[in-house]
Amino acid sequence: MTQATGTPTRGYAAHSSTTPLELWSFERRAPRPDDVSIDILYCGVCHSDLHFARDDWGMASYPVVPGHEIVGRVTAVGNDVTQYKPGDLVGVGCMVDSCRHCQACNDGLEQFCQEGFTMTYGSPDRHSGTLTQGGYSDKVVVSERFVVRMPDGIDLKSAAPLLCAGITTWSPLKHYGVQAGHKVGVIGMGGLGHIGVKLARALGAEVTLFTRSESKVAEAKRQGADHVVVSTDEAQMEAVTEQFDFMLDTVPVQHDINPYLKALKYDGTHILVGLLDPIEPAIEGFNLVFKRRVLAGSLIGGMPETQEVLDFCAEHDISCDVELINIDQINDAWQRMEKGDVKYRFVIDMASLKDNS
Repeated sequence: MTQATGTPTRGYAAHSSTTPLELWSFERRAPRPDDVSIDILYCGVCHSDLHFARDDWGMASYPVVPGHEIVGRVTAVGNDVTQYKPGDLVGVGCMVDSCRHCQACNDGLEQFCQEGFTMTYGSPDRHSGTLTQGGYSDKVVVSERFVVRMPDGIDLKSAAPLLCAGITTWSPLKHYGVQAGHKVGVIGMGGLGHIGVKLARALGAEVTLFTRSESKVAEAKRQGADHVVVSTDEAQMEAVTEQFDFMLDTVPVQHDINPYLKALKYDGTHILVGLLDPIEPAIEGFNLVFKRRVLAGSLIGGMPETQEVLDFCAEHDISCDVELINIDQINDAWQRMEKGDVKYRFVIDMASLKDNS
């Protein structure tokens, strides 16, 4: 019996923490019985891609092809695949595997897998041990369980960021039960914040965007925010004391959480989805204890939730604001992303890879 061989693949890879991404040829694994083979059409550009490739978190291995906001078309399926067929439009997000047997996995919350989920890039494959490679490439092979279906009518390029930014904001909004009548504050007006505003509004909440910049007030309202608070204005912050049921905090750098806790009602919940570093300055216990407030965190979302947010966005005509780029513009895009010069997500048109040498 002849052994199946892998698929020749081209992508853009980081070969060290200090060098630009460059074209790289590699081989995808031979498809397994539960695998879906996908030609990639679009891939979103997440700030996490840059952090990982530059080893800001101390966990990178090289070479690495970033990209975990993948939209593509199925080209082949394994014998055990039941949900997809060639020609289907599908997506792949931040995970491509997990243990599949712990309580979290059984609950459809694979992001909390007790053995740790397998990341779309830079993680050892649970079977072969080879490093996973991401979506800045022309093809990908993924287990059926970690593939989601693109709903009819959804704009594919704008849907790509929903597989990270969308699910990261959707999961806590749903978990904590945000609904009509609630007042939700969204902190930060970037890739996560702008989609968080749209999702919370579509769930029926009254939404206030908190920003440090007066220049973002008009833009926040254009995105659907009912109100905007400039957080550097003490009078504006004082005026919203004890007004909110939830705070969705999308800011990825250290910032003072205490003023936002004061804006929560009793039993209010402040949800961190962007900050991974130690909280500085320190949280004043008074701001939690005296109002029974909750400080919480949330990480992406499980596979059922990921399908749910795609379906919800298709139903409510919600899309991410994107800037489409060619693959050979990726290094410039990263530089612009570092400066905040994107509204609000770069998405790579992978057709450009076919003409790139």
